[in-house]
Amino acid sequence: MEPLVASAIGALTATGLYLILRRQSFAVILGLTMISHACNIFIFASGRIVAGQPPILAEGAAGHTDPLPQALVLTAIVISFGMTAVLVVMALGAFLATGEDGVDLAGGAEGPESGGPRGDGG
Repeated sequence: MEPLVASAIGALTATGLYLILRRQSFAVILGLTMISHACNIFIFASGRIVAGQPPILAEGAAGHTDPLPQALVLTAIVISFGMTAVLVVMALGAFLATGEDGVDLAGGAEGPESGGPRGDGG
């Protein structure tokens, strides 16, 4: 089972890195989401979760599982959801302002305000 989880983490990380390096902002958002999922799976798998064991010490229980990775993953899910929402709003605002879905930093100075290719009226 460990090789399967490790392969899934590696595939999510590789796909996320590939998408982050794309020029479209939607691909960058999907890439960050995939990397955050890979990190969540890594944290969850590194906590040695034991099936059928309570997360706290209880009377008559044979053992317990560590609740800290579960709390960390829950917090990371909430943070990544908020980060994704902010990035979607920023990308949508940039798309509505420029009419493009690009993340090209080189063309940032040539917008409608500077009289560049899109602001010359023709």
